[in-house]
Amino acid sequence: MKYGLGDRVREVNFAAANVAREAAGPGVSVAGTIGPSGKLLVIGEVTAEELRDAFAEQAKALAEGGVDFFHIETMADLDEAVAAVEGVRRVSNLPVALTMSFDTGKPEAGLRTMMGVTVTQLVGRARDLELFAVGANCGRGLEGYQTLFQQFVDASPPMPLIAKLNAGIPITMGGETTYDCTPEKMAEYADWVAGIGVKLIGVCCGGTPRHIKAIARALSRHS
Repeated sequence: MKYGLGDRVREVNFAAANVAREAAGPGVSVAGTIGPSGKLLVIGEVTAEELRDAFAEQAKALAEGGVDFFHIETMADLDEAVAAVEGVRRVSNLPVALTMSFDTGKPEAGLRTMMGVTVTQLVGRARDLELFAVGANCGRGLEGYQTLFQQFVDASPPMPLIAKLNAGIPITMGGETTYDCTPEKMAEYADWVAGIGVKLIGVCCGGTPRHIKAIARALSRHS
Protein backbone atom coordinates (compact mmCIF):
# COMPACT_ATOMS: atom_id res chain seq x y z
CA MET A 1 0.00 0.00 0.00
CA LYS A 2 2.87 2.36 0.78
CA TYR A 3 3.83 2.61 -2.91
CA GLY A 4 0.32 2.61 -4.31
CA LEU A 5 0.55 -0.98 -5.57
CA GLY A 6 -1.59 -2.67 -2.95
CA ASP A 7 -4.27 -3.56 -5.48
CA ARG A 8 -1.72 -4.97 -7.96
CA VAL A 9 -0.09 -7.68 -5.84
CA ARG A 10 -1.16 -10.53 -8.11
CA GLU A 11 -0.34 -8.65 -11.30
CA VAL A 12 3.19 -7.65 -10.26
CA ASN A 13 4.19 -10.97 -8.70
CA PHE A 14 2.68 -13.13 -11.44
CA ALA A 15 4.51 -11.07 -14.08
CA ALA A 16 7.82 -11.23 -12.22
CA ALA A 17 7.65 -15.01 -11.84
CA ASN A 18 6.52 -15.48 -15.42
CA VAL A 19 9.37 -13.39 -16.84
CA ALA A 20 11.93 -15.21 -14.67
CA ARG A 21 10.53 -18.59 -15.72
CA GLU A 22 10.79 -17.67 -19.39
CA ALA A 23 14.32 -16.26 -19.03
CA ALA A 24 15.59 -19.25 -17.03
CA GLY A 25 14.53 -21.83 -19.56
CA PRO A 26 14.35 -25.58 -18.99
CA GLY A 27 16.46 -27.23 -16.32
CA VAL A 28 16.84 -24.08 -14.18
CA SER A 29 14.93 -23.64 -10.92
CA VAL A 30 13.23 -20.30 -10.32
CA ALA A 31 12.76 -18.97 -6.78
CA GLY A 32 9.76 -16.94 -5.73
CA THR A 33 11.37 -14.43 -3.38
CA ILE A 34 9.43 -12.89 -0.52
CA GLY A 35 10.94 -10.16 1.63
CA PRO A 36 9.92 -8.48 4.90
CA SER A 37 6.82 -6.32 5.19
CA GLY A 38 8.62 -3.27 6.55
CA LYS A 39 6.27 -3.24 9.53
CA LEU A 40 7.10 -4.22 13.11
CA LEU A 41 5.10 -6.89 14.89
CA VAL A 42 6.68 -6.02 18.21
CA ILE A 43 5.09 -2.55 18.38
CA GLY A 44 1.78 -3.56 16.85
CA GLU A 45 2.14 -1.97 13.42
CA VAL A 46 0.73 -5.18 11.99
CA THR A 47 -0.64 -8.48 13.31
CA ALA A 48 0.69 -11.95 12.55
CA GLU A 49 -2.60 -12.82 10.84
CA GLU A 50 -2.38 -9.75 8.59
CA LEU A 51 1.13 -10.79 7.63
CA ARG A 52 0.08 -14.35 6.88
CA ASP A 53 -2.71 -13.07 4.64
CA ALA A 54 -0.38 -10.70 2.77
CA PHE A 55 2.34 -13.29 2.27
CA ALA A 56 -0.22 -15.86 1.11
CA GLU A 57 -1.54 -13.44 -1.51
CA GLN A 58 1.96 -12.84 -2.86
CA ALA A 59 2.90 -16.52 -2.77
CA LYS A 60 -0.22 -17.56 -4.68
CA ALA A 61 0.64 -15.19 -7.54
CA LEU A 62 4.27 -16.33 -7.63
CA ALA A 63 3.22 -19.97 -7.75
CA GLU A 64 0.79 -19.26 -10.58
CA GLY A 65 3.62 -17.49 -12.40
CA GLY A 66 5.70 -20.67 -12.43
CA VAL A 67 8.22 -20.59 -9.57
CA ASP A 68 9.74 -23.89 -8.41
CA PHE A 69 10.25 -23.00 -4.75
CA PHE A 70 9.96 -20.05 -2.37
CA HIS A 71 12.83 -18.11 -0.84
CA ILE A 72 11.77 -15.99 2.14
CA GLU A 73 14.69 -13.63 2.60
CA THR A 74 16.23 -10.60 4.37
CA MET A 75 14.12 -11.22 7.46
CA ALA A 76 15.08 -9.69 10.82
CA ASP A 77 12.13 -10.79 12.98
CA LEU A 78 11.74 -14.54 13.46
CA ASP A 79 8.02 -14.21 14.16
CA GLU A 80 7.51 -12.41 10.84
CA ALA A 81 9.59 -15.06 9.08
CA VAL A 82 7.37 -17.78 10.55
CA ALA A 83 4.27 -15.85 9.45
CA ALA A 84 5.72 -15.76 5.93
CA VAL A 85 6.30 -19.52 5.91
CA GLU A 86 2.77 -20.14 7.21
CA GLY A 87 1.31 -17.77 4.61
CA VAL A 88 3.12 -19.53 1.79
CA ARG A 89 1.95 -22.94 2.98
CA ARG A 90 -1.66 -21.81 3.00
CA VAL A 91 -1.57 -21.62 -0.78
CA SER A 92 1.26 -23.87 -1.98
CA ASN A 93 3.04 -27.15 -1.30
CA LEU A 94 6.27 -26.01 -2.97
CA PRO A 95 9.51 -26.16 -0.92
CA VAL A 96 10.33 -23.13 1.25
CA ALA A 97 13.78 -21.74 2.06
CA LEU A 98 14.44 -19.03 4.66
CA THR A 99 17.34 -16.64 5.12
CA MET A 100 17.72 -13.80 7.60
CA SER A 101 19.96 -10.73 7.54
CA PHE A 102 22.62 -10.82 10.27
CA ASP A 103 23.89 -7.24 10.43
CA THR A 104 24.07 -6.38 14.14
CA GLY A 105 26.76 -6.98 16.76
CA LYS A 106 30.45 -7.84 16.69
CA PRO A 107 31.52 -10.48 14.15
CA GLU A 108 33.86 -12.22 16.59
CA ALA A 109 30.98 -12.71 19.04
CA GLY A 110 28.51 -13.84 16.39
CA LEU A 111 26.26 -11.49 14.47
CA ARG A 112 22.54 -11.16 15.14
CA THR A 113 19.66 -9.79 13.13
CA MET A 114 18.37 -6.28 13.80
CA MET A 115 15.74 -7.84 16.07
CA GLY A 116 18.31 -9.90 17.97
CA VAL A 117 17.81 -13.32 16.36
CA THR A 118 20.79 -15.66 16.61
CA VAL A 119 21.91 -18.41 14.25
CA THR A 120 20.95 -21.02 16.85
CA GLN A 121 17.43 -19.63 17.15
CA LEU A 122 16.97 -19.58 13.37
CA VAL A 123 18.23 -23.13 12.88
CA GLY A 124 16.02 -24.41 15.69
CA ARG A 125 12.93 -22.88 14.12
CA ALA A 126 13.96 -24.10 10.67
CA ARG A 127 13.91 -27.66 12.01
CA ASP A 128 10.42 -27.18 13.42
CA LEU A 129 9.17 -25.72 10.13
CA GLU A 130 10.83 -28.47 8.04
CA LEU A 131 12.29 -25.95 5.61
CA PHE A 132 13.98 -26.85 2.35
CA ALA A 133 17.06 -24.73 3.19
CA VAL A 134 18.18 -22.09 5.70
CA GLY A 135 20.93 -19.48 5.99
CA ALA A 136 21.78 -15.80 5.62
CA ASN A 137 21.51 -13.14 2.96
CA CYS A 138 22.22 -9.42 2.66
CA GLY A 139 23.86 -8.09 5.86
CA ARG A 140 27.22 -6.32 6.07
CA GLY A 141 28.95 -7.77 3.07
CA LEU A 142 31.75 -10.19 3.88
CA GLU A 143 32.41 -8.71 7.33
CA GLY A 144 32.12 -11.49 9.89
CA TYR A 145 30.87 -14.06 7.38
CA GLN A 146 33.38 -16.74 8.40
CA THR A 147 32.25 -16.66 12.03
CA LEU A 148 28.61 -16.47 10.95
CA PHE A 149 28.65 -19.44 8.60
CA GLN A 150 30.80 -21.52 10.90
CA GLN A 151 28.04 -21.03 13.47
CA PHE A 152 25.51 -22.29 10.94
CA VAL A 153 27.60 -25.39 10.28
CA ASP A 154 28.12 -25.99 14.01
CA ALA A 155 24.34 -25.78 14.55
CA SER A 156 24.00 -28.87 12.29
CA PRO A 157 20.77 -28.04 10.49
CA PRO A 158 19.13 -31.06 8.80
CA MET A 159 18.73 -29.10 5.54
CA PRO A 160 21.14 -27.39 3.09
CA LEU A 161 22.71 -24.07 4.05
CA ILE A 162 22.38 -20.86 2.00
CA ALA A 163 25.04 -18.11 1.83
CA LYS A 164 23.96 -15.10 -0.23
CA LEU A 165 25.74 -11.95 0.93
CA ASN A 166 26.11 -8.41 -0.34
CA ALA A 167 29.01 -7.57 -2.65
CA GLY A 168 30.60 -5.49 0.08
CA ILE A 169 29.35 -2.43 1.90
CA PRO A 170 27.26 0.06 -0.10
CA ILE A 171 28.89 3.43 -0.69
CA THR A 172 26.71 6.34 -1.83
CA MET A 173 28.32 9.37 -3.47
CA GLY A 174 26.64 11.94 -5.68
CA GLY A 175 23.38 10.04 -5.56
CA GLU A 176 24.99 6.85 -6.89
CA THR A 177 25.43 3.69 -4.83
CA THR A 178 28.34 1.33 -5.47
CA TYR A 179 29.72 -1.75 -3.69
CA ASP A 180 33.35 -2.28 -2.78
CA CYS A 181 33.74 -6.06 -3.09
CA THR A 182 35.39 -7.32 -6.26
CA PRO A 183 34.31 -10.47 -8.11
CA GLU A 184 37.63 -12.05 -7.14
CA LYS A 185 36.96 -11.44 -3.44
CA MET A 186 33.46 -12.86 -3.72
CA ALA A 187 34.95 -15.92 -5.41
CA GLU A 188 37.22 -16.41 -2.39
CA TYR A 189 34.19 -16.21 -0.10
CA ALA A 190 32.30 -18.74 -2.22
CA ASP A 191 35.25 -21.13 -2.18
CA TRP A 192 35.50 -20.89 1.61
CA VAL A 193 31.82 -21.40 2.42
CA ALA A 194 31.61 -24.31 -0.03
CA GLY A 195 34.59 -25.84 1.72
CA ILE A 196 32.80 -25.91 5.08
CA GLY A 197 29.67 -27.46 3.61
CA VAL A 198 27.40 -24.63 2.42
CA LYS A 199 25.43 -25.89 -0.61
CA LEU A 200 23.55 -22.85 -1.99
CA ILE A 201 25.84 -19.89 -2.66
CA GLY A 202 25.31 -16.57 -4.39
CA VAL A 203 25.21 -12.80 -3.99
CA CYS A 204 22.64 -10.31 -2.80
CA CYS A 205 22.83 -6.49 -3.05
CA GLY A 206 25.52 -5.22 -5.41
CA GLY A 207 25.96 -8.56 -7.14
CA THR A 208 26.61 -8.40 -10.88
CA PRO A 209 27.02 -10.99 -13.65
CA ARG A 210 30.81 -10.65 -13.13
CA HIS A 211 30.45 -11.63 -9.46
CA ILE A 212 28.26 -14.60 -10.37
CA LYS A 213 30.70 -15.80 -13.05
CA ALA A 214 33.61 -15.56 -10.62
CA ILE A 215 31.66 -17.54 -8.01
CA ALA A 216 30.71 -20.18 -10.57
CA ARG A 217 34.37 -20.64 -11.55
CA ALA A 218 35.37 -21.00 -7.90
CA LEU A 219 32.62 -23.49 -7.18
CA SER A 220 33.50 -25.66 -10.18
CA ARG A 221 36.41 -26.96 -8.12
CA HIS A 222 33.95 -28.40 -5.59
CA SER A 223 31.77 -30.31 -8.07
